Amino acid sequence: MTPRRRALLLLALALLLGGLAAASVRRRERALARALGPDVRVLVTRTAVLAGATPAAARPLLRELPRRYSPPDAVASADKLAGARVAVALPAGSVLTGAVLRRADAVPEADVGPGERVAEVVAHGDPRAVVRGAHVDVIVTRQGDGARAGTTVLALEDVEVLDAHAAPADESGDGAAGGVRVVADLRVRTREAVYLAAAQAFASDLRLLVRAPGDRAAGDAGLTVDERLR
Repeated sequence: MTPRRRALLLLALALLLGGLAAASVRRRERALARALGPDVRVLVTRTAVLAGATPAAARPLLRELPRRYSPPDAVASADKLAGARVAVALPAGSVLTGAVLRRADAVPEADVGPGERVAEVVAHGDPRAVVRGAHVDVIVTRQGDGARAGTTVLALEDVEVLDAHAAPADESGDGAAGGVRVVADLRVRTREAVYLAAAQAFASDLRLLVRAPGDRAAGDAGLTVDERLR
């Protein structure tokens, strides 16, 4: 083989390998875009804010996040901040969510005892049944990430509902997305409140299952089913 033919052969091989590599990168980019979902707008704190302050003190601004990393109750409109206060201190760069805001008509502190907390969650549930005084079990679903299977777990049992109302229309979802959502204030312990805050931020779905009146049975917490229904 002459040097000229050898050079042409190597050039053709390099072009072929480059094309295959570029096609592989495009496939990976498309797969990543599908996994992350479309970008959604959320309000993010521009400066740190103390608990009890108004959200305006954080000078919030709109930013775009992939839907996969956007909390399900993320606030996207400044109109929803009217009359609200921040329930916990937030550092700069925090996403404003329904779970960290308190409405003017939120349950007063006198309704909870020592060691108890009021945790506000946005979850799937029947607004006709998830009402003040009801007791619910909390179901948390986490999506798999390829290396780990998705799971659904009975996270909390026999939790008292202190207050509840149907979520706004733009947060309530539809049948295809799993049903309507409710905003519920739950009486929990501190560790449970921290868990629910993390679930609101990272889990793909929360559900409230209403118990029959007087049903105080317990012992199934931690029951887990993976995406294979096992």
